[in-house]
Amino acid sequence: FDQWKILEGLLQDYFSVETESTYYSILPTTTAYARNAIFSGLMPSEIEKQYPKHWVQDIGDSEEEEGFNKHEEFFFQEQLKRSRMPFAVKSSYHKIIHNNQGKNLVENFSKLAQNHLNIVVYNFVDMLSHARTDMAMIKELAPDESGYRSLTASWFMHSPLFDLLKKISEKKGRLIITTDHGMIRVQNPVKIVGDRSVNTNLRYKQGRNLNWDDDGHLLVCRKPERYFLPKVNVSTTYVFTMEDYFFAYPNNYNHYVSHYRNTFQHGGVSLEECIIPFVYLTAK
Repeated sequence: FDQWKILEGLLQDYFSVETESTYYSILPTTTAYARNAIFSGLMPSEIEKQYPKHWVQDIGDSEEEEGFNKHEEFFFQEQLKRSRMPFAVKSSYHKIIHNNQGKNLVENFSKLAQNHLNIVVYNFVDMLSHARTDMAMIKELAPDESGYRSLTASWFMHSPLFDLLKKISEKKGRLIITTDHGMIRVQNPVKIVGDRSVNTNLRYKQGRNLNWDDDGHLLVCRKPERYFLPKVNVSTTYVFTMEDYFFAYPNNYNHYVSHYRNTFQHGGVSLEECIIPFVYLTAK
């Protein structure tokens, strides 16, 4: 939510905030689950049941989170069909990962203006928290929450996204800004042990035969169906860290902890991860 408040100040000359509200993300607070749920209008277990070919399980060494979100446009079109709109909705979907993609979108704005609805997914803020190979650099640039917000502001002011939003304002368009989850700066480790099929996220784990050393700062889900989560096998368990805790394996424990402590992560249960903005704006 704090990331939105940074953007609000930068957009105030171009848009008026008509409504600003919050809603809760789902668990796990990750893109693979939460953003697919937004586009499909379904919970993860419902997506898996209705569209098994389009659901990718988060197991094993799954560093590239975006690999789980290849079917968002399909999910959205399916949701449109179920909504039975009284007219045919002309829409477009764009996922911006690289700067050139954003520039191309701005250059083709005239085409976007012909649609009823345009969906633009921007990954910059989320990608920062996934920059594990450059973790030392990220820690220098954004050592705390204030630094992270400052980094977001600097990027946004020089991004094609800002140019796109200015064009929307010029055309007197309407805008909705939201996200799928927040993030939290982690501090305290929890030891966990699992087999190779366990996912790599630091804030939640799912698998079988999981063992951990701290029940006091975890939310344990032994019945995934209660949370509308898929079951990879009969004994699948989901374990979520709470507050500012994160999972670490016993192997190379001290190195692992020092490497990831004070980094921004998501997937678990905290106010910062779970409470997210939904903002409706109109052009000034």
